[in-house]
Amino acid sequence: MKKYIKTLIMASSIVAVVPLTAYAEETYPSQVVKLVVPFPPGGPTDALARRLAQGVGETLNTQVIVENKAGAGGNIGSEYVASAKPDGYTILFGTSGPLAINTSLYKKQNYHPQTSFEPIIKIGHLPNILVVHPSIQANNVQELIALSKQNPQSLTYASSGNGASSHLAGVLFNGMAGTDITHVPYRGTGPALNDLLGGQVSMAFTDILTALPHIKAGKLKPLGLASGERSQALPDLATIQEQGLDGYDVSVFFGIVAPANTPESIVKKLNLAFGAATAKPEIQETLTKQGIVEAELKTPAELHDFIRDEVVKWEQVVAEAKIQLD
Repeated sequence: MKKYIKTLIMASSIVAVVPLTAYAEETYPSQVVKLVVPFPPGGPTDALARRLAQGVGETLNTQVIVENKAGAGGNIGSEYVASAKPDGYTILFGTSGPLAINTSLYKKQNYHPQTSFEPIIKIGHLPNILVVHPSIQANNVQELIALSKQNPQSLTYASSGNGASSHLAGVLFNGMAGTDITHVPYRGTGPALNDLLGGQVSMAFTDILTALPHIKAGKLKPLGLASGERSQALPDLATIQEQGLDGYDVSVFFGIVAPANTPESIVKKLNLAFGAATAKPEIQETLTKQGIVEAELKTPAELHDFIRDEVVKWEQVVAEAKIQLD
């Protein structure tokens, strides 16, 4: 008799859980949603996240707050989201580092971009640009390659540090172009740019927003866009792909993900909400000001496939560069 009663209680519990779970999905969101930015406040990533949070909150009729959890190149905040409850109330504003590059770069990482998250939507990407000091006798990518091969190891490129995307961009360039341009790491973008402007280094791969004022002032010479398409900011500048390095793309992408096993219905609601937010005029203005190219394909499946391809690409680049960070 006791066994029979225990079985009834267990069965009742199972029956009760299913409607509660379904109810939670139907009523989502019923509380504050945390959008975690794995970088410090005040930067362009944080600024965009806050704009999006406001727009998404209006669409979902709830409050969406930005929470900064910086450290380890974005790993700390990403691990926090990966281990969060998969209920749609803790999601990540991810970039190329934590969602693609870091899994190969760091010796220890307690999450994986392909298995620890449910992709929600790709927001867009920030094109990088290859710029050289005006003293460099090259006006396009092919001339730069020829100059490098004529004078091996005579050219240098600055980066914001070992393992940074501005470093790996040069590794990928050397590998695809067959050049031997020497890497010079700095402690951040600012010092790297200062030495490039002063002629202490030959070139750099940096984001177009940072480079544009110096290009317009004639202090830097642009040779090619390091993205798949041209930029509205410099429409006459050909991409590096167009100039012979097919497939070369080191843009920084932005994507929203949730913890793995977040219900499909919640993922769909978030996807639609972020899609509606990016269509708002004020967010379109933010994207334009920051030089971000809005994603054309915004389904969770598209972000899933994009992350998969990016992980493979950067695995090869990191292995070739023989970089490992603690």
